[in-house]
Amino acid sequence: MPTPPLLASAERTTVRRVEGAAATTATDLLAVEAPLEISLGYGPAGARQVLALAITMRTPGHDAELAAGFLLSEGIVRQAVDIESIEYRADPRRPKERGNVLRVELAPGVAVALDRLERHFYTSSSCGVCGKTSIDAVRAASCPLPPPADAPRVPASIIHALPERQRAAQRVFAQTGGLHATALFSAEGELLTLREDVGRHNAFDKVVGAALLARQVPLHQHIILVSGRASFELVQKAAVAGVAILAAVGAPSSLAVEAAEEFGLTLLGFVRDQRFNIYTHESRIL
Repeated sequence: MPTPPLLASAERTTVRRVEGAAATTATDLLAVEAPLEISLGYGPAGARQVLALAITMRTPGHDAELAAGFLLSEGIVRQAVDIESIEYRADPRRPKERGNVLRVELAPGVAVALDRLERHFYTSSSCGVCGKTSIDAVRAASCPLPPPADAPRVPASIIHALPERQRAAQRVFAQTGGLHATALFSAEGELLTLREDVGRHNAFDKVVGAALLARQVPLHQHIILVSGRASFELVQKAAVAGVAILAAVGAPSSLAVEAAEEFGLTLLGFVRDQRFNIYTHESRIL
């Protein structure tokens, strides 16, 4: 795994703080947002090709996990052995950007579907129109969940406790107030992994990528809690990783509910203040 770059998740700035009619100078902390360029090396030994895959705005840290989770959710990789290495690369045109350029080398035997790399198989709610064709396109990449007899059964009391456990572990959010969080829990409510990022999809990819690199995917016996709303794209990412229960502090979208029903995933919304709504597959909640 690559050596982390010398980039911080938060940086200081000077602000004028106004309270009532009084103004003072103060120091504030900002969540860092910086571009990460992900390129992909693939093909047989001796005939490798390199493709600039994506540029995402993220909070620096856990970049290898972000890249791995992104590749999993895009259907480019399915297991940890598909990834040969992940390394920061220096761009001679931008020598100061070493910590923002990441190369993922796939194992020589991994076939790459170039049409998938164009990301035309669905459109997220932030940049276009989604429809039933989006669900149809994701179905082939999703990880089927086990039959109900093998599904986790989670008491409501455990679900109620998750937001507080997530918030207590959000170190950078406590400093800046400007980050999304995704947390992976066991079915018993144990916090296993938490990642923060200015992008909620990035935070999700970091958690799933960590599980992939640790060879823990599929996540059939786990719960993922996101700090915001549940969009179709997050449900899609959860389905590809085989997540049993996806919980959100905010509301789900209509297409997120439709997709969760289709993929057999339990979707919870408004998980806060000792309450929550069950939108799909309630048999996993006691």
